[in-house]
Amino acid sequence: MMIEDNKYKISVITAVYNAESCIRNLIESLRSQQDKDFEWVVVDGASTDRTLEILKTINDLNIKIISEPDFGIYDALNKGIKACSGEYYLVAGADDIFFNNAVHDYKKAITSNSELITASIMKNNHKVISKEKWPWLYAQTAYISCHALGVLIRTNLHNQYGFYSNKFPIAADQLFIKKCCNNKVIVQTIDAIVGEFGTQGVSTEDIIGTCTEIFRIQLLTEKCKSLQYLIFLSKILKRFLLSFFHKRI
Repeated sequence: MMIEDNKYKISVITAVYNAESCIRNLIESLRSQQDKDFEWVVVDGASTDRTLEILKTINDLNIKIISEPDFGIYDALNKGIKACSGEYYLVAGADDIFFNNAVHDYKKAITSNSELITASIMKNNHKVISKEKWPWLYAQTAYISCHALGVLIRTNLHNQYGFYSNKFPIAADQLFIKKCCNNKVIVQTIDAIVGEFGTQGVSTEDIIGTCTEIFRIQLLTEKCKSLQYLIFLSKILKRFLLSFFHKRI
């Protein structure tokens, strides 16, 4: 049975560092939400640009700001999770944008036993959905569309499966989601497009680093290790060939 009275509290958590160039778009997307009953927890890694100044001018959102040095995105997200008051949370990068239906559609889908709820997102003008199959090949995207914007997470899952690991500075979300799903946490999929994923983050820019971390996580979470080596080598070969032919053109 769907919950219609929006009784569940949602927090949006954003890790930022020197995001002056893009964070205004995220702010405006949060201001435009149909359902404005949410908390925004921003963990700023002691930015040296005007990011903090911009955030401190906000007086029309329920915002909580933490500003101090950190050890990267996942250290910041862990701080945000511990500081948030929501029973569920969404992650949003500083360069991401929520569509105005996002909070409303996620909240409407929550039931008393909801743990992970995934929706579609847009990335580079393409719709991204969860594959719903083959975690040995697709890693966390076998279960969810994307960690940023694309999944609502029950906050207390971290009490069971731990916080984001500092051993994986680019892809710690992959390990957490895989641990949850390998332990039979049920993922609900909703028919909604909830936002546009930004492409200025480390996972987009450092493709080889991302592939390497996902490979290491797949080794930890999948049984057939030899298959993971073959998949990883095929990805690296594909990147090499794409780079080679691009230079030739």
